[in-house]
Amino acid sequence: MKGILTDPRMHCRLIDTLYVDAMVLADEARSYFDEAGRVEREALDPMARVSFSCESLKVTTRLMHVIAWLLTQRAVEAGELRAADALDPSRRLGPAPVSEPGAVASMPPQARALIAASAELYRRVARLDDSQAEIVAASPVQSLYARLAMAF
Repeated sequence: MKGILTDPRMHCRLIDTLYVDAMVLADEARSYFDEAGRVEREALDPMARVSFSCESLKVTTRLMHVIAWLLTQRAVEAGELRAADALDPSRRLGPAPVSEPGAVASMPPQARALIAASAELYRRVARLDDSQAEIVAASPVQSLYARLAMAF
């Protein structure tokens, strides 16, 4: 992972790919939870409906944290933000809510798929976020190299 993060071309492609994935998934989630999911939610018992609504919010929260982080990375690539500023805790990946496996198991199939996809995308981006912090913590020279690589 560190090689990708220090190679600006690979990093740029990775961020762009993840951004497209996140936007497509956000659109799929919005469409499902606003339309088809409403019908499926109404067929559930009252407690399951509450769980369904909570899980839709968790999906949205995960995706918004991912998208915000990716937009920060794009700002660094565009020279609008310094790489060191992107490591500020306020610009790191926000915490994701955890889904209860038992609640997820009782969801309709499409809801389960969206929940799993959002959690997996979040995990992928969290690994990148953690790797960036490791590069900076590992060596001031590596940090300088990474910032220079991002600038060009």
